[in-house]
Amino acid sequence: MKTESVPNSQLVDDCLIIRTPEYVNKESGENIVEEFNKHFDQGIKRLVIDMVDSSVVNSIGISFLIEILEKLNDVDGKMVFCNLDPSIEKTLKIMGLFNFAATAETVETAVKVFEQN
Repeated sequence: MKTESVPNSQLVDDCLIIRTPEYVNKESGENIVEEFNKHFDQGIKRLVIDMVDSSVVNSIGISFLIEILEKLNDVDGKMVFCNLDPSIEKTLKIMGLFNFAATAETVETAVKVFEQN
């Protein structure tokens, strides 16, 4: 398993895309929140979490994703998860995250979710 915990990100128009590392845990979760906050503080309220490289998310990692969701919900923002491993998708669904965030197959379709709103 890769030990890199720094997420890759890019800004496309007014949408932040964060590509998570293979293992989303305490360290990588903190880094994801830090990256999100840099853009959120500049007014970005649309976030795509691209989990194409992620195969494991532990409970602490999920707590950081929930922290981001709460911030976005407070300002009528939106989060879309994409490229989910089936086991991660099942975990996020069981935990109720999809009551507050959308899902998409790819980054491209995730960005289109924002265009529909």
